[in-house]
Amino acid sequence: MPGFNSVGVLCADEFDAESDGGRRSSGAVEVFGAVLTLLSAAFILLTFPLTAWMCAKVVQEYESVVIFRLGRVVKGRAKGPGLLWFIPWLDVIRNVDLRTVSFNVRPQEVLTADGVPLMVDAIVFYRVVDPLLWVMQVQNGYQATVKLAQTTLRATLGANTLMDVLTHWPGIAKRMEEVLYRVSRLWGVRVERVELKDLTLPVRLQRCMAAEAEAARTARAKMIIAEGEVKASRALMEAASGLSSVAFHLRYLQSMSSVPSGTSVVVCCLPIELLNVFISQQD
Repeated sequence: MPGFNSVGVLCADEFDAESDGGRRSSGAVEVFGAVLTLLSAAFILLTFPLTAWMCAKVVQEYESVVIFRLGRVVKGRAKGPGLLWFIPWLDVIRNVDLRTVSFNVRPQEVLTADGVPLMVDAIVFYRVVDPLLWVMQVQNGYQATVKLAQTTLRATLGANTLMDVLTHWPGIAKRMEEVLYRVSRLWGVRVERVELKDLTLPVRLQRCMAAEAEAARTARAKMIIAEGEVKASRALMEAASGLSSVAFHLRYLQSMSSVPSGTSVVVCCLPIELLNVFISQQD
């Protein structure tokens, strides 16, 4: 046991020595960088008329600039817009466009929750709100955002049935926008809008849905016609119950006169009393 304790103490001492050496080396690098910066600034001041054009950069209103000096980000927020002064042999400049960018998500084959294959594409609008995160946290922000939009589209639509996709189209786009924002904000990006452009169903499924819709419309039309017949019969019954026998005969004669006469239709009017005689004889 004493041997193990001595080994642990030695390891701890070595680790402390390495950490102290790392801190001393980083401190020396910072001092060396500060010296180079001062010497460069002095050189620029001494040769200012000649080096002014090399040390100046104009940043547009829609841009922001992240400056790396000797491999480290210059402290403070991103620079710009306007006139920017830098040390060309010590600084590396990364321009970041702050305008809204849009891209099309290529058609994705998605399998819905009820097993229906779909082809869906979308369009995404985003813009950079934190240039430092955009440069430091992701290597290729545009490509990463495109890949994230593709996977999010498949995951969001795959969690819904076909009927939900067809009826809750705006809600699905909103949920996709929220998921993209939660992930991409770590890169300094704000997803402003997501729109689903097109949804393509298999041909056989389109035919089945068309037949189902036609059958539903036919059934609805028949129900409407039947309801109209019922209402008409009730109205006729109420009208007939309020008519006297003379008024009923007059209405009967008026209805007979409205029947078109021709070679195929022959209308004969007989007195009701005559019909009553025939009916009484049959009884």
